[in-house]
Amino acid sequence: WNILFLLLAGVLSGGAAIIKYITDYSNADGKQPPGPKPLPVLGNLLQLDLKRPYNTLLKLSKKYGSVFTIYFGPKKVVVLAGYKTVKEALVDKADCGINSFIFLQRGYRVLWSNGDSWKEMRRFTLTNLRDYGMGKKACEDKIIEECEAFDTTQPMNYAVSNIICSLVYGSRFEYDDPEFTSMVDRTNRNIQLLGSPSIQMYNLFPWMGRWIADRRESEEYTKLNNKQNMKLFSQLKETLNPQMCRGFVDAFMESGVTNSHFSNENLLITVRNLFNAGTDTTATTLRWALLLMTKYPKIQDQVQEEISRVIGTRQVQVEDRRNLPFTDAVIHETQRLANIVPMALPHKTSEDVTFQGHFIKKGTTVYPLLTSVLYDETEWEKPHSFHPAHFLDKDGKFVKQDAFMPFSAGRRICLGESLARMELFLFFTTLLQHFCFTPPPGVKEEDLDLTPRVGLTLNPSHHKLCAIPRL
Repeated sequence: WNILFLLLAGVLSGGAAIIKYITDYSNADGKQPPGPKPLPVLGNLLQLDLKRPYNTLLKLSKKYGSVFTIYFGPKKVVVLAGYKTVKEALVDKADCGINSFIFLQRGYRVLWSNGDSWKEMRRFTLTNLRDYGMGKKACEDKIIEECEAFDTTQPMNYAVSNIICSLVYGSRFEYDDPEFTSMVDRTNRNIQLLGSPSIQMYNLFPWMGRWIADRRESEEYTKLNNKQNMKLFSQLKETLNPQMCRGFVDAFMESGVTNSHFSNENLLITVRNLFNAGTDTTATTLRWALLLMTKYPKIQDQVQEEISRVIGTRQVQVEDRRNLPFTDAVIHETQRLANIVPMALPHKTSEDVTFQGHFIKKGTTVYPLLTSVLYDETEWEKPHSFHPAHFLDKDGKFVKQDAFMPFSAGRRICLGESLARMELFLFFTTLLQHFCFTPPPGVKEEDLDLTPRVGLTLNPSHHKLCAIPRL
């Protein structure tokens, strides 16, 4: 009721927004994507589950089709649903104008914007991360180092975060370093806050900011992490050696490029994005994997039997993946079912577009609904169940699936995909090699809750597991 009161107050003071809504809606021709009729200013907010909007969008796609319009407050959004539609937009017709990226949160840039800045920074970042080992043997050694040091009583985020730190800053941190742990903890909390209903309302109605406690908390965490990064940059700059480039930050500082793309601001934004994405997504997926192994002990037994038979007690290597088809299938199925980025990141049309017979105006926000791809009933035998056989043929060999898009697709596909895949395999396999995971005393497997908690990414609800060393 408080939010509704604020929105109604906004109606009284938001004449411009009402006029814009009336103009947009009345001038739309019959070719625009269908969708539920919106209210002025409020749009379709009263129909949305703000904690889990992707569920509402999935239901609406059943009624309005694979391309439909919805209003997040006064903001018009086009949603793409289903594997075939998302693939056509992001891959088959990548030049159709639906690939221009926009900012996701007010005052909080996620990755880069679009145009020359995006192209230049993505190219530079991808090239240099590969130079420093992303997806290569050198990176495998960094991951194995964290696997060896990994203690299941420590937050998994610290171990995963140290990998991206090695690539970005050129060195890892100790797990008891308060500077490091505080930066990781703030990052995780911020990602949770940015998915909260109150922050979403602030993005739509910025005049509400003074009443949003989550916004103030999020901005404080961002400022603290920025300050900490600037301190790290200063330390790296003082010890910069052109003959020995340690990581991404060194490469950025030594680039010699003086154009606006290589500014201190872009360095800070890029590093923050790499740290955020490199910390949260892989750690979240691994938490889901261990929770699923605990909930389905027979599948855990099959994974461990395969690991024992193929690897034994020696150190797991990336090249072992081809000989561990069931383990690989379990990891892929975890990514599919966990669905940790259900709405992908928003896109924006860079020109007027006609797509599947629908007219989409230049500047329209477009959401590729990844949850509709990963749960597409025409692509998956049991879309809402944990079913590793989705990735196995009749002979038990691993098979790729085209509708497997947890990293999105097309030009905006996650640039850290190769690193994430390596991390997931090495961490998961090493953990299952050394531990059996069970519910805590007094809790049954069927009592473990698979409902995700609210956040920018979908983390498991709070839970406890027991890690029992395997003899």
